[in-house]
Amino acid sequence: MVRTACGLDCPDACGIVSNRSIFPKVLADKRHPTSNGALCSLINHHIHTQDRIVKPMVDGEEVSMEEALDAVANALNVDKKLLWRGSGNFGVMQEVTNLLFKAIGGVTTKGTLCDGSGDAGILAGRGVNRILPPSQIAESEVIVVWGKNVTVTASHLMPYIEGKRLIVIDPIKTEIAKRADIFLQIKPRMDFYLAILLARFIIMQNHEDRDYLEEWGSDYEDFYDFTREFRIKPILEHIGVDLNILGDIVELIRDRRVVFLVGNGVQKYSIGNFVLHAIDSLATLLGLFGREGSGVAFIGNSKLGIKNPFNIDIKKVQKATTNFGDFETVLIQGGNPAESMPSSNRVREELSKVKNLIYFGLYKNETSKMANIIIPAKNFFEKNDIRFSYSSYIVSPMRKIIDSEVGISEYDFTKYLMEKFNFTNLKDENYYIDYFLNQCREANNHFLSPAYQEFPYKDGFGEDGGDEFEFIDDFYDDFEKIKKFQRITKRRIEEPNSGYFLITPKAKNALNTQFKRDNKIYLNPKAGFIDGEEILATSLYGEHKFTVKNSDIVREDSTLIYANCIGVNHLTPPIISEEGDSACYQEVKIVLKKL
Repeated sequence: MVRTACGLDCPDACGIVSNRSIFPKVLADKRHPTSNGALCSLINHHIHTQDRIVKPMVDGEEVSMEEALDAVANALNVDKKLLWRGSGNFGVMQEVTNLLFKAIGGVTTKGTLCDGSGDAGILAGRGVNRILPPSQIAESEVIVVWGKNVTVTASHLMPYIEGKRLIVIDPIKTEIAKRADIFLQIKPRMDFYLAILLARFIIMQNHEDRDYLEEWGSDYEDFYDFTREFRIKPILEHIGVDLNILGDIVELIRDRRVVFLVGNGVQKYSIGNFVLHAIDSLATLLGLFGREGSGVAFIGNSKLGIKNPFNIDIKKVQKATTNFGDFETVLIQGGNPAESMPSSNRVREELSKVKNLIYFGLYKNETSKMANIIIPAKNFFEKNDIRFSYSSYIVSPMRKIIDSEVGISEYDFTKYLMEKFNFTNLKDENYYIDYFLNQCREANNHFLSPAYQEFPYKDGFGEDGGDEFEFIDDFYDDFEKIKKFQRITKRRIEEPNSGYFLITPKAKNALNTQFKRDNKIYLNPKAGFIDGEEILATSLYGEHKFTVKNSDIVREDSTLIYANCIGVNHLTPPIISEEGDSACYQEVKIVLKKL
């Protein structure tokens, strides 16, 4: 039996066991803390049925791997070259290509398509983004699921939630919302205001933890003054929330062990940093950091405390808004920017300008179809690697299960090209794997990150502890006209375009643009469209046809199009968040038209 770990881009990072003789059948590693004895359908089924790339191609012709790699070397022998890496699969060895681009004087990317905005908000308050161990979720009394579709994006957290008092805050009535003691179907983009109002009510009713605040949040009275800049009645009317429900929430979260499970959905906007900072400020008032069964769990910094040999100091461009046309050669590694980046029309136009477009990945997709050089990669069953998790401190070796004639690993790809360019400083693959593992400590037959803390922030905030929490004290929003919500207007605000709010959660049977995809748009039945009819959705950035699926889980002012849906990113904006260099997929309204 071989023990390994799942390399798909989700927070669970499940442990896997397999007998090589019966592969592709794999089982959950029951000893692994996050697997809980089960694996998802992506691993059990979809990963083996996806249309995989098996042959290297150059200008539409099948060639040997050596010929294809030589073509890559020729294409990289130019002045302007870019490495753009996706995250459909995880593993630290994927980053080894950074060393190649440093050696040849290339450019890489900064920022993220995912969580950068929320991470920036966390850093503003806590100073460092530590992971809340699942063991603390298990010890909580109340769980607040805020913009997180737990049954889809973190299904292995479900056992930790069972038997707890449950509050769900989400514009979509998710499966977990149907189990909630309180479900608040909030208007999209209003999470910041909700957090601010809850914080204000907690202080007004003397429910703040003053002993905790004297030690770790002594500026809380200034924060209270900040919350008073926002007018209660107009906000409640705008977001459609009854004052009594907020009172019920306050009663349920005060003087208890509470965990906030916060999802990406709340920060897919230009203001995402403010949202996470406000939620953290609310949690600090309640004294939830550094205590058993309490805290805020977002996407944590999985490599916190790790010395990474693949970190490089070279020129970088924004990942979410890359101008591909500025480069002669672009290497796309493990991603599908033609479909996964915001504003697909702009992205495809930019990619079409690239003289040498190289695709290095597993599956056929919209980007691979545009590439003139295609290099098939090995999947995580076919190579050795290491998996960090952004929801736990477990570091899992990814051990090769099978040998495959298909594809090439990131390390071997880099090694071949480094030698081609006469660079000899690349170390052995095992050196890098051991370099990461040797920084971890072993406990209960698992490796633990050096950043592991049983009670994160127990000794204060900041990278070294000892600092106080920095409460949020500023806010601005170019999308909403917020003057009616504030006693003081910070700056001139423009009205948003009319239409429906766009919500883009992850789908159950897909991951990014991999696996099972469709073109459905989910609407509230009161929108007046018919199941199965084709409609045209239009935004300021593009348009696309979708097939209607009516569902009462969607608010009347919103649409739901899953993030993997074909064409969804024709509608999304090519903008960067206020902080965190992150894509803002939901910073848009769309107009719908019957065909």
